[in-house]
This record gives sequence, C-alpha cells and structure tokens, in this order.
Amino acid sequence: MTSCAIVWFRNDLRLNDNPALHEAVEAGHAILPVYVLDDEAAGAWRMGGASRWWLHHSLTALAADFFSRGATMVFRRGDAAKIIPELAAETGAKAVYAARAFEPAIRETDRRVDAALKAAGVAFHRLLSMSLFAPERITNKAGGNYGVYTPFSKACFEAGVSEEILPAPERLDRVPAASERLEDFGLLPKKPDWAGGLRAEWEPGEAGAQKRLKTFLAGPVKQYDETRNLPGVAGTSKLSPHVHFGEISPRAVFTAASRAGGGKGVQTFLKELFWREFSIYLLWHNPTLPDAPMKENFAQFPWAADRAALQAWQKGRTGYPIVDAGMRELWQTGWMHNRVRMIVASFLVKHLLIPWQEGEKWFWDCLAEADLAANAASWQWVAGCGADAAPYFRVFNPVLQGQKFDADGAYVRRYVPEIAGLPDEFIHAPWTSPKNVLTNARVTLGETYPLPIVDLMEGRDRALRAYESIKG
Repeated sequence: MTSCAIVWFRNDLRLNDNPALHEAVEAGHAILPVYVLDDEAAGAWRMGGASRWWLHHSLTALAADFFSRGATMVFRRGDAAKIIPELAAETGAKAVYAARAFEPAIRETDRRVDAALKAAGVAFHRLLSMSLFAPERITNKAGGNYGVYTPFSKACFEAGVSEEILPAPERLDRVPAASERLEDFGLLPKKPDWAGGLRAEWEPGEAGAQKRLKTFLAGPVKQYDETRNLPGVAGTSKLSPHVHFGEISPRAVFTAASRAGGGKGVQTFLKELFWREFSIYLLWHNPTLPDAPMKENFAQFPWAADRAALQAWQKGRTGYPIVDAGMRELWQTGWMHNRVRMIVASFLVKHLLIPWQEGEKWFWDCLAEADLAANAASWQWVAGCGADAAPYFRVFNPVLQGQKFDADGAYVRRYVPEIAGLPDEFIHAPWTSPKNVLTNARVTLGETYPLPIVDLMEGRDRALRAYESIKG
C-alpha cells in the first residue's frame, strides 16, 4: 500500500519547481496538498486586504491544477501547529513536506509542528523554495553577516544559483480528507467591492505568473536598466506578487532571465532579485525588523503625530501629483511602481515626519504582494534606520522626481485624471500654473485638486533638524 505524505503549502503556490512537492512525489508517497489559513499565528501581521484577495484566487488556481492531476486540495483554518499533526494522524501520513519559512511567527509555528510530528513519529521535511539561498549560507569572509547590499549581492553572484528546475508531477493519487470550503475563508472583499482594479490588472496563479515572465523577457527586460525608473511605461516585470506567493519560483525567474541574452538590463534585473534576497536575509538575522529600527538611535527620533496628513497621503490627496498618483495606483491595483514607492515613502517619513511604521502598515494592507521582509527592509531603508540605509539628508523632491521620471506626465494623468488637462510643464506642480491655464484645464486648486499639504523646503528643513537631533 502506498504511503501518504502531506505537502503543506505556504507561499509556494505552484506545481513547477516546487521542492517540497517534488521530494514527496519522488519518495513514492501519495500526496495530500494542504493549505492552512492561520491568522492567529500571524498576529499583527495578519494578511491585509489586497493580499487576501490574491490568496483566494491563487489557491483557486492551485486547487484546479491539482484536481486536473487527480488530487484534491484540502483547506483548513486555525492553528497550523495543531491542524497539521491532526491531519497526519487522520490520514496516516508518514511525512510532512513544506517550504522553509523566514518570518518569525511562521518559524515559531514550524517549531511547534516539528515537535508534535516527532512525538507522533512523523518526519517533517522543510526545503528551500521561497528564496534563492538559505539565509545562513551567505556570510562575509570573516563568517559574519552582511549589513550592506553591494557586497552581499557580489557574494550571491559568486555563490551561484542552481539552474535545475524541477518538473511538475503529471499524475497524482487522491488522498481522502475533509476540507473546508475556500469560499468560507472570507478572503474576498464584501460590500463595497474595492477589488475591481485588481481584477482588471492581475491573473493570480501559476499560469498568470508564467505569462507575466514570458511577456517581460520578450521585450522590457532588454531596456530594464533605463525603463525601470519610468512609471509611465511598461518597463518593469510586475512579477512581485507572483514571486511573493510562490506561483513561480525565484530560481525559475533568475534562470530564465539569465538565459535571456545578457546585457545591462538583465544584469540589473538579477540584482533586483538579490535585493529581495537581502530583505529575507535581514529579517532572518533581525526578527524585530518589521517593528523596531535597526539603528538604535532612531528609537529617540522626534516623529510627528499628524493624522490628517497621514490620511491625505493614504488617499492620494497631498497636492503633489506624483505622490498622489502612486498612492492611487496602490489602492486601485494593489501594486505601485518601485521608483514611485521611494518617492511616496520619502515624502511620508521626511517631508511629513510621520513614522515609517505607519507607511509600512498601509502598504501591508494595500499591496497584493505584501511581504514582511521586503516591506520592512524597504521602509527602514528609506527612513534611514535600516541596513545600508539611504542617507538622512537624501530627501526626494517629488516635483523634481516627477519631472525627471514622468516628464510627459503620462503616469500622473492616468491616476490623477482631475489634472490631466494641465500642460506638461505644470503637471507636477499645479500651483505654479497661471490662472488661465488652470481655468482651461478645469482645475480649481483646493477644490477639484488639493493644494500642497506641506511646503517642500520647510518640510525638508524640519526633517534635517530632526535627523541632526539624534546623531549624538
């Protein structure tokens, strides 16, 4: 009789190049694919709305892929540390296979699962699946940890990425087990339905990930070094939600890109994949990364408590078009262009002096790809309190950034249509427009579009004073 094994899916929602699934099949087990929604373990970092929407559709796609191969996916809600051992007992499973996790809460759950399974004589196999490298593998020459990205990325290039892509199983035997209905998880928005923009933009699931990668490698990657900073053009991969949920492995992306013909665009893209690795690395070695500044002196930073300014930023009503366009893109599509992410983050923590944790929490709820490591590391980088952080005196001017990277205003006009009629020369600073230009464009500042909520020079000076106060 064929033995049974549980394949416990987390953020590895795919059949191709899935080490946990592949190892279980190769061991000759009948497979029970399982997903457990464990909100309690996540605590404050329970998935946000956009991520939950994506998860629903990704799991729907994965379950259909399993069904087409003869297997039935099981869904459960609750404490994974109890559910996984219980399922193993119910099915007589001899082993549980899962992807290695890097988030502190999931690591703790894994420890509890491991202890329970060991007590029952069930093996627990965790395999590298959600990153290119095990975080403990990359060390400096002294055997210590890297705190700066550039030498870390060089070490990653030197270590090399395996090009072995594991095939998806063609046929699987069904293991009977009770399952909850995915529809009852409540992952989709109720009234009002705010997910129309996400539905229009994305195709969650492994097939959607493969299409997105193919489109990127067929063209945009060749000019990626130049176009990745231009939000008005389709110059980025937009693979981040697919990679975050593991609908495509980072190894498959890296390998396919490496074979795309070389060139500066490809090399720059590969380095971006190593930025993701660096974030995972930082979280692994700094479990408090999402909550506390890495630089201790920032605990004394004189942040401002300005709820009105925070809400204006969240709603894309700051009066600075490139900032507002980014925040509206985020709300509408669950994603934001990377260059614009830096601009809106700098504006929040420096011009408005609002704690980076507030921005981190908003992104967590609104990003379809909300990733604990990348989100925390990126916000700390912008705020100046993280690893290899941006210098405190680097304060992005949103007007100059808009004029440089969205010169024709295509991005702003897409997401801030109420000022679309302004000429290019005024689109990033509407308050500088002559009255007749505003009238012709049907723009009434303070009514149809807000006046700036902060003076850029005053905000910059205030930020510099605040940063100087903690230098010691």
